[in-house]
Amino acid sequence: MDNYKEFKESVKNAAESFKSLENNKTIRLVSHLDCDGICACSIIIKALNNENRKYSISIVQQLNRQILENLSRENNEYYIFSDLGSGQISNINELFKEKKVFILDHHELEETKANCNITHINPHLFGIDGGSEISGSGVAYLFVSNLNEKNKELAHIAIIGSIGDIQEDNGFLSLNNEILQDAIKSNKIRVERGLRLFGLETRPIHKVLEYSTDPYIPGVSGSESGAIQFLNHLGINPKSEDKWRTINQLDEQEKEKLITGVIMKRLGEENPEDVLGNVYILTKEEQGSPLRDAKEFSTLLNACGRMKNASLGIGACIGDKKLKQKAVDSLLVYRREIVKSLKWYEGNQGNGSIIKEKGFIIINAKDNVRSTMIGTLASILSKSNSLKQGTFITSMAYTEEDTIKASLRIAARKNEIDLRSIMTNITSRIEGAEAGGHINAAGAMIPLDKEAEFIESARVELEKISIVENV
Repeated sequence: MDNYKEFKESVKNAAESFKSLENNKTIRLVSHLDCDGICACSIIIKALNNENRKYSISIVQQLNRQILENLSRENNEYYIFSDLGSGQISNINELFKEKKVFILDHHELEETKANCNITHINPHLFGIDGGSEISGSGVAYLFVSNLNEKNKELAHIAIIGSIGDIQEDNGFLSLNNEILQDAIKSNKIRVERGLRLFGLETRPIHKVLEYSTDPYIPGVSGSESGAIQFLNHLGINPKSEDKWRTINQLDEQEKEKLITGVIMKRLGEENPEDVLGNVYILTKEEQGSPLRDAKEFSTLLNACGRMKNASLGIGACIGDKKLKQKAVDSLLVYRREIVKSLKWYEGNQGNGSIIKEKGFIIINAKDNVRSTMIGTLASILSKSNSLKQGTFITSMAYTEEDTIKASLRIAARKNEIDLRSIMTNITSRIEGAEAGGHINAAGAMIPLDKEAEFIESARVELEKISIVENV
């Protein structure tokens, strides 16, 4: 039996184990606040509703011992951790001895075996890459589809989650692709070939082009006037009756002109045609809605989580019309928060809050940027062309729990460096620090009194790596 079959068999066995739980007991569901975690939570909620099971939910930024201690004291017997938990096996083993626990995760593993009362589902246990082949919501989907065939209609939510976790790269790999086929069969997703740009449904064409950093369009990316001149040169009017047009409002001939024009602009790039890719249309959503394009939907869910409105994101996933509109409204607040964070960054160059050295940058926002937004700030900078390719970006902000949320990214169009391993090395020297995340986007929680120690450790580690990378 190959590793994929073994993984699927473990998921099937986990579902069978879950079916044996007493039906009148409340399921305690704990999930991550990002797009993938919200999607995983939504999938499980829909499945529990189908089974008429009772449940209560918590959405958390990161799982740590304190949160686990609080959860373990609750008067619940059954727990599901989705899109988190695999990095906390030791603590869960110790604190949940009298509980029945299901961990549905895809993150890197703690090297500790789970106790027999814990059902641990993770692709990494079978040598499958959870960073690229299946997301947390994908694991949740496989689990619930084994509970009930009806749950296969939830495959599109797992695809949104995997896109949110940056697992789509002109298509999906292995398990993700199988889930995509289920979503297509249930008529929830249609895949089209088109421009691989963000905001096809909602943003004015010139803004889509201006903000495009991956793919990068020379003379257009980063320049509003450059984008408008480019459209005028192609004979495409960005306005119709004094209203800005979106790319999906163009006719087929205009779309062809735009595609050809973008490719021609990119002839000096390594792969000029990689501006073309798959566009994932959520067929049940209205045209012009930010919920119709799966990439925009994933951004909206991230916005809900980062702005502490995860319940709105869950509502959008499960189809609640009122919550959908509130989720769309929260996207505007999220964008304002991004602008605020970027303005703080731009206005605090050279005052000690931002350390810039050869090969890396350390941003210490303290309480000037939300801890839920600090990773977003680092991600935007990594794609902004304002930093040299290959620059490591470490960002930090205080949390409401008197800890520090740290994130690590790299300014690169294609990243093959294991950022999670680097963050683990940085935090290994610091008592009470915990690292996690993926190869392409790593994070950590640091005790507040270890702030200076973390900065020094990051400086030493990144300086060492930068020297090696530049040899």
